[in-house]
Amino acid sequence: MKKAAARGTETLPVEIDVMIEAGDWPAQAELEGLARNAVAAALAETGDTAPDGTELSLVFADDTQIRTLNAQWRDKDKPTNVLSFPAFPFARGAPLPPLLGDIILAAETVAREAELEAKPLDHHITHLVIHGFLHLLGYDHETDAEAEEMEAVERRALARLAIPDPYA
Repeated sequence: MKKAAARGTETLPVEIDVMIEAGDWPAQAELEGLARNAVAAALAETGDTAPDGTELSLVFADDTQIRTLNAQWRDKDKPTNVLSFPAFPFARGAPLPPLLGDIILAAETVAREAELEAKPLDHHITHLVIHGFLHLLGYDHETDAEAEEMEAVERRALARLAIPDPYA
């Protein structure tokens, strides 16, 4: 298990544990960099501040693993691109807990979506990490208004990273 927070020249208060459990993913160092940039951009856009030592787990899995989790926790027996599991109940805008939770991505679904949408895989991974991270910060997309708000934050965070609007 490697900590992405120790890399780079910019201080990020969130320690990101990046684990590749299954699937065909880019190299761990690349995933750590993508995760670090995604989390920093999301925090910059939400205005949330994380105390030093805040922890986040990011798991790169395959469709089989995420399908199992999706069935177990959401009663949806199919793979999905990303799942987020907050470590604690958390109200948006409240101080961040020291342990944010887990974000899990599924290799085959993520690769297939990137190809269908003709976007670079690293852009799609970054988008999904931001999306999953926002869920851990209390954002959701159950209603149209919530979805618009969440997507607006995603767009701004991605723009910070020079990644085109995925919803355009």
